Amino acid sequence: MGNAHLHSIHVHPVKAVRGVAPREAAVEPWGLAGDRRWVLIDDGGKVVTQRRQPRLALAAAELPPGGGLRLSAPGMPPLTVPVPRPVATVPVEIFRDKVEAIPAEDEAAHAWCSSYLGIDVRLGYMDDPATRRPVAPEYARPGETVSFADGFPLLLTTTASLDALNSLIAQGEYAGEGPLPMNRFRPNVVVAGTPAWAEDDWSRLAIGDVPFRVAKSCGRCVVTTTDQGTGGRGREPLFSLVRHRRLDGKLVFGQNLVPLSRGTIRVGDPVRILE
Repeated sequence: MGNAHLHSIHVHPVKAVRGVAPREAAVEPWGLAGDRRWVLIDDGGKVVTQRRQPRLALAAAELPPGGGLRLSAPGMPPLTVPVPRPVATVPVEIFRDKVEAIPAEDEAAHAWCSSYLGIDVRLGYMDDPATRRPVAPEYARPGETVSFADGFPLLLTTTASLDALNSLIAQGEYAGEGPLPMNRFRPNVVVAGTPAWAEDDWSRLAIGDVPFRVAKSCGRCVVTTTDQGTGGRGREPLFSLVRHRRLDGKLVFGQNLVPLSRGTIRVGDPVRILE
């Protein structure tokens, strides 16, 4: 796979909200710099995602040069939120994990997010990803941590596998829903120049000079059926994944990665399969 290279990079500053696609990104032990450090929390302390609130797909988050977070959404004035001081934390339930987050100090941020979604939510920030949330122990090495991502520091997908999946969709009952764009899968890194599904067999790889280990395949959920441009839902890709990509009881697309060192990755970097 001598032509394998990094096709695109994706950073999502707020979990479940549209992110940005920089040309390069710093790799930290818990993920790409700035990725999923912010989260929305409901009045019961649970994380809010597109699983329950597909309208989050239409909101966008950026990391402005001056720091903090810039939010935008249809019908809402843009809002810049400063990084909160670590003076107090609130508990956040994210799947099976209990994590401490720092609430945004600006009440306007909570009001903005609540107004957009029509439910009471608060905006929280992970101040110290080195200590706040360990990777699931059954897949982790000692000391590995993660931000507010679903479970692992990075998610990798490949263009060839998306093409293959779209071919399966085109042959299926809901062909009219395809072809699907890669943003349905909300990856961090997209690799081009590989055979379809080659990533199933990788255990270690390097993007540029940065090595990663593959922790496990990524099981997919209803978020992948959410059109990231409209917030509407369909049947694909889950309809096709259940017929063609069911592995160990999960509907699989993409691989979860853990960085083995810090560094910087850039679009166009070669991707080497180490084992």
